[in-house]
Amino acid sequence: MLETTKDILWLVVSFCILLFTVFICWAIYYVATILREFQKMIMDVRKKIELIEGLIKAAKDKLEHTSSYVKLMMESIETALHFIKSRKIEQSKKKK
Repeated sequence: MLETTKDILWLVVSFCILLFTVFICWAIYYVATILREFQKMIMDVRKKIELIEGLIKAAKDKLEHTSSYVKLMMESIETALHFIKSRKIEQSKKKK
């Protein structure tokens, strides 16, 4: 089978090419795994950003609705204070 040193050289070269091919396949597998994990991480970050954005939007909406209620409450309190003030003035006029 091995008649010359050239045959041994070709056998060693073919074995080296086989090992190099196995190494390249292994490296490609790990790069693909790393990229897949990176993609999962990016998707998780996007979901969390969307959740934070939703929370901020909900808080903004609540504040807008609350501010309209506060304005209505302030007007009601102002009307009630004017009514109480006018009643006190009327009572003080009746006592005199």
